Amino acid sequence: MIQVRRSTIIDAPVDAVWAILRDFNGHERWHPAVAESRIEEGRAADEAGCVRRFRLTDGGELREQLLNLSDRDRRFSYCILDAPIPLIDYVANVSLKPVTDGNRTYWEWSSSFAAPEDRADELTRLVGEGIYEAGFAAVRAMFGQAAPGTNAVLRTRAVTPMGDHRPLDGGAVVIERYGGPEVLRWERTTAMPPGPGEVRIRHSAIGLNYIDVYTRTGYYPLIEPPGIPGMEAAGVVLDTGPGVHGLMPGDRVAYACPPPGAYCEVRTMKADLVVPLPDEISDRVAAAVMLKGMSAEFLLHRVAPVKEGDTILVHAAAGGVGQLLCQWARHLGATVIGTIGSLDKAKIARAAGCAYPIIYTETDFVGRVVEITEGRGCNIVYDAVGADTFLKSYEALAMRGHLVSYGQASGPIPPVDIAAFVAKSATVSRPNFGHYTGTAAEVRAICDRLFRALSSRVLQVEIGQEFPLREAAAAHQALESRRTTGSTILIP
Repeated sequence: MIQVRRSTIIDAPVDAVWAILRDFNGHERWHPAVAESRIEEGRAADEAGCVRRFRLTDGGELREQLLNLSDRDRRFSYCILDAPIPLIDYVANVSLKPVTDGNRTYWEWSSSFAAPEDRADELTRLVGEGIYEAGFAAVRAMFGQAAPGTNAVLRTRAVTPMGDHRPLDGGAVVIERYGGPEVLRWERTTAMPPGPGEVRIRHSAIGLNYIDVYTRTGYYPLIEPPGIPGMEAAGVVLDTGPGVHGLMPGDRVAYACPPPGAYCEVRTMKADLVVPLPDEISDRVAAAVMLKGMSAEFLLHRVAPVKEGDTILVHAAAGGVGQLLCQWARHLGATVIGTIGSLDKAKIARAAGCAYPIIYTETDFVGRVVEITEGRGCNIVYDAVGADTFLKSYEALAMRGHLVSYGQASGPIPPVDIAAFVAKSATVSRPNFGHYTGTAAEVRAICDRLFRALSSRVLQVEIGQEFPLREAAAAHQALESRRTTGSTILIP
């Protein structure tokens, strides 16, 4: 067997380097030899056994399988399943360690494989230099470091910009000043050609979310009027700028990320948080589910992980995020209690997996939770309502329960004396979407799990309303008056 081992020092903290490398589907974003990559079967990119299929810049295709991954040890191993070159029984290991004399990282990349005798030297050089050394240089470049003896072309991905690079006219909904729905107006706009690291997208569907209302009112000053709101959309790539890889004209894509700007027909934006869509997920579903589904993923799996046997309370259980929380939590083995505002919404919540829908306008939900749980209370409460429910949500908690306040549709939560929570040893979280989705690796990991849940029908998305993009003001009115169910999308 041939043994290849290379190592290097990266002048960056070990956790920062690990955040890049641990994404088994992220090598298209940093390795100069990889053009695009996707995980098969919608599996999570950090799940042992997942398979990545990727295309090289020279057109060759490979399939590699993740064998194991340890965040504690900062190491993973993988093997080649299919390749256009005879790297036989190829198994590789990647490991990181902090350097003790400074905030730096030691990175070792090694492998063993068999090869035809007449190609052994060629393939050894290819693996050691073309894969490992080139990868080291590319990651150094990501941290702004010159790689000794490395051709400067490796400092950025040398991908030729693709598409018709001319300004494109379109339309957009603009916030002319902070205020009510009436401040939204339609304007003609121009989407400029993509620059370095950017992509231009023609939207086919746009998601409506409560953060759009906060942006419009100025409660979240995410834009300075006049400006375009919207955090979520799906569409087709028109063209890409220099340094973009993994995305090409014609690709179906979606995103849910700041800065706002999605309420438009054509948009030029940074490419790093845009993700390709699997064939089985439509543009409308993607626009309806990206922000809500990514939120549900980190709420259920990262902020307050739900486990089998838990009892949870979901406020606004018939809403877009609420329905996803109910479906996913039921799949994880939890008993779901939900609050809703009407009998019709109770039916929707029950269909989504809510075993005990409570019409909060008719019944005290705290008393009903106590009754259902035989006095124990809920392990977790997911509360997007805010002022009207926060303190009662605490009352509904079990001992050592976790109250997750992730929205405030009824208004800001008044000041709270944290000492009061000692009576239940309660945990309170107020997660920020951007803190869980701020990097390409984080977005990929969340979307891998979300797309897998959608493809396997663990999650089914209800699009309750569609509005023309020009009628965004009417859509905002419906959302704020709680006249919507499920997700709402805007169609350009």
